[in-house]
Amino acid sequence: MPVTEAPKKIVPKNLDDYLEIMSKSVFQSGMSWKVVESKWPTTREAFHDFQIGAVAAMDEMAVDALADDTRVIRNRRKLQAITDNARRMIELDEEYGTFQKYLRSHDSFWDLVGDLRKQFKFLGDMGAYVWLYIIGEDVPPHEQFEAERPQKKRK
Repeated sequence: MPVTEAPKKIVPKNLDDYLEIMSKSVFQSGMSWKVVESKWPTTREAFHDFQIGAVAAMDEMAVDALADDTRVIRNRRKLQAITDNARRMIELDEEYGTFQKYLRSHDSFWDLVGDLRKQFKFLGDMGAYVWLYIIGEDVPPHEQFEAERPQKKRK
């Protein structure tokens, strides 16, 4: 069995960084990561380099246009999720003072994952785990994550 390298971690400098990595997790849900990686440069361009204010300002017409744009993965529900997630991220940042304070306001890893699933669209257990790992938040070792992960939510 081939050994898979862990994703490269980043230190988010602003909400744009959180949004870009979350958006990649959204697109990778149920899709080959190779496809997502191959389209990522043009996806970044289409989403204004993930400048959160610009993404949050995208309306239905902008999302419809992206759904016809061959530069991006044309899953309209996921495209809409990116704009919705940007708006929610801004709200949580304002509510908690910083987005990182929101992330760290939960009692446990699983409480955080459960809340992320409620707050953001197309972010399941695995997507949340990978996203949290990449942005440098505390996550359990992968083996522990898989052992503790509720069976009914696995997909």
